[in-house]
Amino acid sequence: MAKARVAVLISGRGSNMAALLYAAKAHSCPYEIVLVAANDPAAPGLALAEAEGIATFGQSHKGLKRAEFDSIIDAQLRAAGADYVALAGYMRLLSPEFVRAWDGRMLNIHPSLLPKYKGLDTHQRAIDAGDSHAGCSVHIVTAELDDGPVLAQTPVAILPGDSADSLAARILIAEHQLYSRTLAEFVTREQQPEWMLNRVREIALALPQADEVISHGMPCFGIEKGKKFAWFTRDHHGDGIVALLVKTTAPDEQATLIEADPDRYYRPAYFGTDWVGIRLDQGVNDWDHISDRLRASWRQVAPKTLLGLMDIAEDF
Repeated sequence: MAKARVAVLISGRGSNMAALLYAAKAHSCPYEIVLVAANDPAAPGLALAEAEGIATFGQSHKGLKRAEFDSIIDAQLRAAGADYVALAGYMRLLSPEFVRAWDGRMLNIHPSLLPKYKGLDTHQRAIDAGDSHAGCSVHIVTAELDDGPVLAQTPVAILPGDSADSLAARILIAEHQLYSRTLAEFVTREQQPEWMLNRVREIALALPQADEVISHGMPCFGIEKGKKFAWFTRDHHGDGIVALLVKTTAPDEQATLIEADPDRYYRPAYFGTDWVGIRLDQGVNDWDHISDRLRASWRQVAPKTLLGLMDIAEDF
């Protein structure tokens, strides 16, 4: 299975970037670093990444509006084919447009046990507060500073006589271990069947009068007390496949889809030509497309009264 493509944004030496880069050298690591970018062309981390054969980009943000600079970085990320973004000592507040563009696909590592001590001077603030432990957190980036969902944390004991610098040095060791591990778990979460089922369930049950039952050993979705419009299959009869089965909207559509992308689409056994299987275990999934297929499949079985209500709702 293809590795997730990760771009890293830095502002300085890039020690956390280096930890991610060297973790990615392991054959079993589920991600690869495809770009290291910085808002300072002289950032030492860029030289390290370049020496390790990683594509780099550096440009000063000075003289540019926040959104304007972020659009330049966004263009570089997309040109590199990045699936995810990892902030690693990137000392820039991000524009709302940039955060929205990478919603749910951008992580940050912060040197405190969030929600404590957002922002700067985290080590000294923990010492001054008399805390027994400081630490680090990896979280999903949202529009609010250091406020996204926390994915993982490592507590680090505060020792008698600790200064901000001595505490920071130990926390940095924890950061290097935590970030690579958490990033690996994050980029593979969408490949877990339970995560996929929950995503399908969220989309399917948002449709009018949809319900979920188990049939033939598989979760399936249908109109309440009516026909089914989707099935979720996970290693059914030992076939090793994780997929979504939806109704086709035209007689020849199944054959057309399979011919166009045989790695993604297939003819599900026992379902005939009215259904097509969409494999969910082939890497990054296009959930907008999957949502469209679910809605189209729902329309194939929905009574006319529900279709009318859906059309009215979509007009608004």
